Amino acid sequence: MPDSIRIRAQVKNGGTDIHVLMPHPMETGFKKDAAGDFIPAHYITDVDIVVAGRTVLRATLSRAVSEDPLLFFRIKGGHADDPIRVSWVDNWGDRRVDESVIKAAV
Repeated sequence: MPDSIRIRAQVKNGGTDIHVLMPHPMETGFKKDAAGDFIPAHYITDVDIVVAGRTVLRATLSRAVSEDPLLFFRIKGGHADDPIRVSWVDNWGDRRVDESVIKAAV
């Protein structure tokens, strides 16, 4: 199982900046290994991000996304210590869920 999802969220200027790094091989199925055999496709298909019980991002990814996808976006509102939950599912049926909280502006 890949490493945990890294979540950084901070309240700033009336909104919240959210950075999400999802360690995952994101194999396309088109690359070959040293023996010349194709490496099976293995990539994230669905991502959900929930802040304080409200879905703020739902995305469908594909094999065209590079290894260890990084998402960065801004939402209106958000408060320090609001919970944030990031989950993904990949094409093998593997799942990952990690949680954090929004940090106050520095």
